[in-house]
Amino acid sequence: MEKNIQPFHLAIPVNNLKACRSFYRDTLGCEEGRSSDHWVDFNFFGHQLVIHYQPKISEESLHTNPVDGKDVPVPHFGVVLSWEDFHSLSVQLITKQIDFVIAPYIRFEGLIGEQATMFFYDPSGNALEFKAFRDASQLFAK
Repeated sequence: MEKNIQPFHLAIPVNNLKACRSFYRDTLGCEEGRSSDHWVDFNFFGHQLVIHYQPKISEESLHTNPVDGKDVPVPHFGVVLSWEDFHSLSVQLITKQIDFVIAPYIRFEGLIGEQATMFFYDPSGNALEFKAFRDASQLFAK
């Protein structure tokens, strides 16, 4: 049975509100909603993302886990897009010269769960992953 999926809400810390506001609005194309001097709401591909200012406390080392021979940043968040929207966004990000942690590529090509994925950081070091499944019904396939 298919469920009506509701938007998620995610609040993340950023140490440069101005740079991150520009990144989410201008680079990713997210519509800006409510805001204050310390936070900004965005329509993050149909979900509510809030960036909250938090001063940089200390230099943390980045943690990664190996996946397909690549170092996947942990933690990370993102959205599963349609196949077409993923490829359109990846072209836009390449044009805007995003520094990818993992450039767009296809995982499990020709297998169950075939997916396109890419990873990059926002200006405050929050890791994002965008992905798309060739067959969306295989999102949770084993």
